[in-house]
Amino acid sequence: MHRNELENYLNQLLEISHFRDYCPNGLQVEGRDKIRKVISGVTASLDFLQAAVAANADAILVHHGYFWRGEVERLVGIKHHRIALLMAHNLNLFAYHLPLDAHRELGNNTQLAHRLGLVETARFGEQDIAVQGKLTQPSTLRELGKNISRVLLRDPMIIGDQDKPVQHIAWCTGAAQGYFEEAAQRGVDVFITGEISEQTVHIARESGVAFISAGHHATERYGVQALGEHIAQKFDIHHQFIDIENPV
Repeated sequence: MHRNELENYLNQLLEISHFRDYCPNGLQVEGRDKIRKVISGVTASLDFLQAAVAANADAILVHHGYFWRGEVERLVGIKHHRIALLMAHNLNLFAYHLPLDAHRELGNNTQLAHRLGLVETARFGEQDIAVQGKLTQPSTLRELGKNISRVLLRDPMIIGDQDKPVQHIAWCTGAAQGYFEEAAQRGVDVFITGEISEQTVHIARESGVAFISAGHHATERYGVQALGEHIAQKFDIHHQFIDIENPV
């Protein structure tokens, strides 16, 4: 398929015009016109780009691309090496940040919920990024943590009484601890996200609402995979997900 056809489809599917984001969504670096193979991943790091080149990609699809608000605009250092590699191999780079978090079918939050057995009941937070819901079956905080460890293949950091019964849950993948206090006010038992800061521990202890830090990278592996599989089936192109290990 042609690059412009894929770009237009993805932009409309993810409704990028509806979001205020910290980076441009859509085609960030233009490459060859014809796309037969798409390689997806979480972040367009140099290791990922090199793996995509080795896999004979025509286009790269990621959640974390480039040109973030407030970063150095010059193409020097790390940014130079990454973009030089893309241009040397005539590769397209598509990146979708908040639109991919929020999509109600293919998004990171929805895809994580499918894997953890969470049922959505409401959205909240800025641009309805965060999700409120419940477990399909009541559990304890300890059991929930074990399930997260099994699914995400990493042990989460859990703040709270491990024997506490939990059923009502809020979650938001990535770096979303800023929604924790609002989630607590909504009466949930536990909030799940990717990262945690020092002050969040005190908020969890004093509010009585448990907090689970399950990994920024780990919680955001699934939306881009689902999106890649979706376009592969719709347009009969090849898709491959490549996961570059990240402990955070």
